[in-house]
Amino acid sequence: MVQMRTMEIMVGAFMAAGFVALFFLAMQVSNLSGLNGGEGYHITARFDNIGGLKVRSPVSMAGVRIGRVSDISFDNTTYEAVVTMLVDSNHKTIPDDTFAKIYTAGLLGEQYIGLDPGGSEKFLTEGGKVSLTQSALVLEEIIGQFLFSKAEEGGNNE
Repeated sequence: MVQMRTMEIMVGAFMAAGFVALFFLAMQVSNLSGLNGGEGYHITARFDNIGGLKVRSPVSMAGVRIGRVSDISFDNTTYEAVVTMLVDSNHKTIPDDTFAKIYTAGLLGEQYIGLDPGGSEKFLTEGGKVSLTQSALVLEEIIGQFLFSKAEEGGNNE
């Protein structure tokens, strides 16, 4: 009886450890970890099309994650998406002429913002604005343009 009880306790502990491991794995996959407590400074960028960019998407420079998207809103005057990014406080020397692009990780992966630094001597600070941007490439639009151009080529051959 004691042996059976010990076995049940061991199985229960193993199951609990498995659930804890799954929880941490889910946190890593869902981008909820990293940049804790909101330490850093906010910068904004305007895009014509953000594709599938989401709040908490990574912001990276040279392939290294330096922040996260903290807010996405729509400007009813200019009809642009306004993306607010929280940049980690360790990265205070980002030039103010930095270029922001929306990339896709893999063919159909999550979208993120990549920053390409400029050469300015002035740096972005709290509330800074990135004025040079490139919108997301939307796969459906690219396929549509390709098909439309092929349809025009077929019509011009006659």
